[in-house]
Amino acid sequence: MVLIQINGKMVKAHEGEMVLSVLRREGIEVPALCDHQALEPGGSCRLCMVEITKADWDGWTKNVTSCLYPVEEGLIVSTHSEGVLEIRRNILDMLLARCPNSDVIQKLAEEHGVMKTSFDTLPDSDNCIMCYACTRVCEVLGKSAISAVMRGHKKVIASPFGDAPPDCIGCLSCAHICPTNVILWKDENGKRTIWNKSFDLITCKKCGKETISREFADYLLEQRDIPADYFETCDDCKRMELAFKMGGLVDGAEEVAI
Repeated sequence: MVLIQINGKMVKAHEGEMVLSVLRREGIEVPALCDHQALEPGGSCRLCMVEITKADWDGWTKNVTSCLYPVEEGLIVSTHSEGVLEIRRNILDMLLARCPNSDVIQKLAEEHGVMKTSFDTLPDSDNCIMCYACTRVCEVLGKSAISAVMRGHKKVIASPFGDAPPDCIGCLSCAHICPTNVILWKDENGKRTIWNKSFDLITCKKCGKETISREFADYLLEQRDIPADYFETCDDCKRMELAFKMGGLVDGAEEVAI
């Protein structure tokens, strides 16, 4: 364990733990759009910037991304100094220009006093902040079906040549992890559509509810120790079966007791 100071309060932390992790455990709100528990920290959005110093630094400070900076003994952290807040305002100013129609960015910007951007907005913005959470989670799954293409302000996340990505399994991990809800998908009539690719959905044999894509189920069966018929029944029906089973065990125990 190491002892650090956060906003004037002494806090215990695990050696090697990232500062952002400690901040969250202490209930200190710091924006971090690109951070997710399912991924290693990437530091793409830069909004989790904090100011750090130490007693022997003679007043010298520096700003670091808290999701990528490990704690160390004697570290002094300021999460809302004027310098840090100005950095966040500048970042949000630029994000408003890139994503002028994003409710998430608008709300976060307003919370920091940025009511409108000082830059020219992108007229055809898709509200993607280029945090790469979607490409990183796809890479973790071993698929890498999507990636960043083009350069500068024209850079976008896309499938190869804009076509249906052959490695996509329709798991929706990219859509669910996106902080600004940019990635569009649709489940309709037993089909799932995402990234211009269509997938057959598995239907629960008991209630008829559509669950996951067949490709995603095949992937999970290959990667994990799961019975071959596991996905034939939805989670709700599995819970119902378990409830009836447990109820039967209780009723049986009561009969024996009588």
